[in-house]
Amino acid sequence: MASGSKKVIYAALLGNSLIAVSKFIAASITGSSAMISEGVHSLVDTGNQVLMLHGLRRAKKQPDQKHPFGYGMELYFWSFVVAILIFALGSGISLYEGIKHIRNPEVITDPTWNYVVLGLAIIFEGWAWSVAYIEFQKVKGDRGLWEEVRRSKDPTIFTILFEDTAAMLGLITALVGIFFAQHLGIPELDGVASVVIAAILAGVAVLLSIECKGLLIGESAGTVVTEGIREILRDNGRILSVNELLTMHLGPTDILVNVSLDFADSMSSSEVEEMISDMETRIKKQFPNVKRVFIEAQSFLSHNRSISE
Repeated sequence: MASGSKKVIYAALLGNSLIAVSKFIAASITGSSAMISEGVHSLVDTGNQVLMLHGLRRAKKQPDQKHPFGYGMELYFWSFVVAILIFALGSGISLYEGIKHIRNPEVITDPTWNYVVLGLAIIFEGWAWSVAYIEFQKVKGDRGLWEEVRRSKDPTIFTILFEDTAAMLGLITALVGIFFAQHLGIPELDGVASVVIAAILAGVAVLLSIECKGLLIGESAGTVVTEGIREILRDNGRILSVNELLTMHLGPTDILVNVSLDFADSMSSSEVEEMISDMETRIKKQFPNVKRVFIEAQSFLSHNRSISE
C-alpha cells in the first residue's frame, strides 16, 4: 500500500504544481477572483502533497530508545496538518478574495485565458483524481466509499481523493462563476464563486480533520483482525478465557496487539511460554500487519506475568 500511496501523491503533486502556475498567470492577466482562489487552492494542495511525502518518509524511521514503537503515527500527524492547511490557507484566502471582490467587483477583461486554463486544469485534475480513485477501489471492495474512509487506516489515499474531488468541484464552480459574471454583466458573481470554493474547501477540511483525529489518538484494528485473533485464541483448549483483547494501529500497516489470557492451572511455566510463542507466530502469520504481540498470562502464577517478544 505504501507504493500505491506514493503513486497517488506523485500524480497529484505533478498535476497541482503545473496547474497552480497556470492559474496564477491567468489570474494576473484577467483579474479574476475565482482564478486567484483556484490558484491558492492548487498551491496549498501542492504543499500538502509535499507534507504527505514527508510523513511517509518519517513513518519509515526505525524504533529507537525515545520512540520504542516507531514513528508510524507521524503519517497521521502530517495528514492532520494537511487538513488544517486546507481550512486555514485554502478556505481562508478564498473567502477573503471572494468577499473583497463582491464588495469591490472588477470586470474580467478577457476570460479566454481563464477558460483555457480551467479546461486544462479539469483534464489534469481528472487524471490525478482517476489515479487516486483506482488505488482507493483496490482496497474498498464491496463497501461504500464513506464506509471505507471510516475504516481505512491509510490517510494518504483518501486525503488525496478528497483533495482532488474538491479541486474538480472548485474548477467547475470557477468556470460557472466566470461565465455568468461575463455573460450577465454581474462581476460580483466572480467573487461569489470564490466564496463557494471556500465553502467546498472548508467542508473537505472538516471531514479530513475528523478522520485524521481518530487515527492520531489511536484506533483499533478492524473487526476482521480482532475476531480472527479471538478465533486463534479460542482454538486452544487450554486457554480458559480471553480476558481482554486490545489492538491499536501505530501506522497503516503496523498493529499492536495486547492480550490477557487465563490458562489452565495445570500448565507449567515452560508450557505456557511455548504456547504463547506458538500463538504469536500464528497471529503474525495470519495477519502480517500485526508487528507486536504482548500476551499477559494469568492464573498459572500467583500474580500476573507478562511474556512478550
